[in-house]
Amino acid sequence: MSGERVRRAVLPLLGAGAVVHALPALTARGPAKRLTPNLIGNGRPGGVALTFDDGPDAAGTPPILEALDALGWQATFFLLGSQVRRHPDVARSIVAAGHELGVHGDVHRNHLARTPLGIRRDLRTATAAIVEVTGVRPRWFRPPYGVLSAGTLWAAADTGLTTVLWTAWGLDWRAGPADGIVSTIMKQLADGGTVLLHDSDCTSRPGSWRSTLAALPLLAEELRARDLEVRPLREHLTAAA
Repeated sequence: MSGERVRRAVLPLLGAGAVVHALPALTARGPAKRLTPNLIGNGRPGGVALTFDDGPDAAGTPPILEALDALGWQATFFLLGSQVRRHPDVARSIVAAGHELGVHGDVHRNHLARTPLGIRRDLRTATAAIVEVTGVRPRWFRPPYGVLSAGTLWAAADTGLTTVLWTAWGLDWRAGPADGIVSTIMKQLADGGTVLLHDSDCTSRPGSWRSTLAALPLLAEELRARDLEVRPLREHLTAAA
């Protein structure tokens, strides 16, 4: 077979493979996300799950933990393995405060640019770091940027992790005003939803965690007005299932 014929035969296969690889990303966003309620964090009614990504962080995580303690809230923290190795004491402090741990990967890299085996290696490395430092085996996984691939779902399942995204986020990584963060969340949030915030600025605008910190008491006011409790995913999704 000539080189041109090989190219014509292979290109459609490569294109089909790329579609299969990226299809979960389309499912998890836009109108199609209604077809995957558990994946995006729709849990039992009467409250919302509160989650934080990108930690642990020596600057941002401790004040966030203090604020959560003052509010009487427990949350789920999706940790980066690289950050756990940098700040092991902070990772342990999250557990000591009664919060839940999840995996956010070892490095913050888009999964559409990674192979399935590369993703699995990343998840195993991150999970091992979390277990070694905290003694806790995480149950949940959230990919960087919330972008899924077929390789993501396979790697997570193979590592024993359940993938969870979110239904509402505050875009707090932009370091905007606290009231703007809360307004953005409440425009998207419904009873039984999952909120995404960040306790670290390692992948976002420097100091953005300060905006998140200032937004928490304002968010509490909004949720109290709607009679919605705040809980970690272990209570939010497990009870729903």
